[in-house]
Amino acid sequence: MKSYLLGVWNALDPVYYSCTRLRYVADAQEERSLFRVRLTRYKGRKTVLKDGTVIHKDDLLLKIHLHNVKIMNELFTVTSDTKRAVYIYHMVKRALPLLAEYVQQHKRSQEIKGIIGITTLYQGSSRLGFENVMIKNSYYRAYKRLTFAPINYLANSPRQVEPVYLFMSKDELVTRYGSISN
Repeated sequence: MKSYLLGVWNALDPVYYSCTRLRYVADAQEERSLFRVRLTRYKGRKTVLKDGTVIHKDDLLLKIHLHNVKIMNELFTVTSDTKRAVYIYHMVKRALPLLAEYVQQHKRSQEIKGIIGITTLYQGSSRLGFENVMIKNSYYRAYKRLTFAPINYLANSPRQVEPVYLFMSKDELVTRYGSISN
């Protein structure tokens, strides 16, 4: 049943992608990375990051989306939660330099304050430079929990983990993972 649902998701994902403003972050060989991104205006509460960056309402951020169907396809036969977590951690770590380059080369780079994502896969994210911030709005948190339910089902993840915002300032991203000057 799960393999059938994953097949349906594989078929529908290009349709979803074409209906959104998401863009792939690609490497030099035009291979698509783990991230799909879009610019967004932050609508949450003021957040102060560890490096002193202050994210205000309406600041320009790069919203990151993990390419979940790609992850699911690669991890479909992996049954250990620990092995999955380690694999995803390393997939994200390998993709972050591409994201740093994307931000540095973006035509609106000077305006972008940082990156933001929403996830339930935040264990170990601080080691990558992300900061976890609880979603304060209970309705939005419940909505995100509901939208993550199909992913959790396909990933054989029985636990219900609260989704959180992941933030990283542009300066932190470029310092940790960048290779070209701003």
